[in-house]
Amino acid sequence: MNVLIDTNVMLDAMLARSPFAEVAQKIFIMAAEEKINVHITASSITDIYYLLHKYLHDKDRCKDEMYKIIKIFNILDVTGSDCEKALELPMEDFEDALLVTCAKRKKMECIITRNIKDFVNSPVRAVTPDDFLNNV
Repeated sequence: MNVLIDTNVMLDAMLARSPFAEVAQKIFIMAAEEKINVHITASSITDIYYLLHKYLHDKDRCKDEMYKIIKIFNILDVTGSDCEKALELPMEDFEDALLVTCAKRKKMECIITRNIKDFVNSPVRAVTPDDFLNNV
């Protein structure tokens, strides 16, 4: 199963954000055990690094965490065409539209996110982490 994971779920797992961490960490474990193919976008990587550094205040630890992510998750490139297509989607949030565009281009089965309402007009199905685990 090929899925794209939203930044909010990544941060839930990495920063142990309650009450979302446990479910997000289960998805991490499934990815590490290669039970599912989890992807994140290259643009999400920069957001994750920025927010981790802001929270941890430790550049070396952030780098170590980023290396772990790169080993476990597939990184999807973000193209200029993706950016243009994202602007054309009937979605309010550009960042979410960009995720959708990348997910559609790479034929992802779903996007795992806690912000389902932001993906109402998405051509790629969005599911919560709980719903994803319940249906895998």
